[in-house]
Amino acid sequence: MKRLLFIHLFFIINTIVQSQINQVVTDEKGNKMLLGETNRDAFNDSDFKWFGENNQKYLTNDKVINELKNKLNEYKIKVFFGSWCGDSKRNLPVFYKVIEEAGLSKKNLQVYALDRKKEAYKQSPNKDEKGLNIHRVPTFIIYKDGKEVNRIVEHPKETFERDLLKIVKGERYYSNYRGVQVLDNLLKNSKDSLQFMEEQLIRFLPEITKGTKELNTYGFVKLRNKEFDKAEFVFKLNAKIYPNNYVTYSSLGTLYYEQKKYREALQQLYKALSLRPEEKRIKEMITKINESL
Repeated sequence: MKRLLFIHLFFIINTIVQSQINQVVTDEKGNKMLLGETNRDAFNDSDFKWFGENNQKYLTNDKVINELKNKLNEYKIKVFFGSWCGDSKRNLPVFYKVIEEAGLSKKNLQVYALDRKKEAYKQSPNKDEKGLNIHRVPTFIIYKDGKEVNRIVEHPKETFERDLLKIVKGERYYSNYRGVQVLDNLLKNSKDSLQFMEEQLIRFLPEITKGTKELNTYGFVKLRNKEFDKAEFVFKLNAKIYPNNYVTYSSLGTLYYEQKKYREALQQLYKALSLRPEEKRIKEMITKINESL
């Protein structure tokens, strides 16, 4: 009797766990979207046919794959992607083809689909991305002995097989969006301790960032995670690095607006409007704030 009860409970628990994997939801536009932990079976759905198409047409480099086979299973990989994201649609299927041909064990791979909604921007339902600095998707984090050794962000520098080989061989490898990586590491300490480094950051970050968008996207990830102080620091820093770009002031205005700091929001939005007088969204926000006041 006890044995039958144990078997019954096992199947119930297994069913619950399975139901939490490969969740498909509908976004605000009525499109199907994966959310939370996934495995390869998720892409059998016809709504995600982009996976099979891009997976099949990619031709791997056999020589590099053979070198990877000897090393890759010493590592574990976490992947964060958006089934709504163009970069994820292009790169995730290619990544899968590479790791499968290189023989990465399924137990060494965890894959999470993130949300696109404003209130859960690049987040999973269980917050699997928390503390991992996921600001672009897809992001592929490579671990050894429980520690991150490197990551591939958005797309490889060369190809997935060559980038992975460099990483597992311990060669020097810098992922895309290095500026965000540097800043995120610094922000793990107190924000106040960064103030005295501001001048150095203003001089250094333009050398390694890809224009205003790099820090701007990172700032919005912090904003959506309700890390308002860090978001403010990032947006202000971006405005000092790129003082002639309206986006930097518009983002600061959005931050203050969502905190209901309407006067501060107006100050930043008027700066943005002076640089981009035709921007409709900024005019609409200013109107909304004036009505609130």
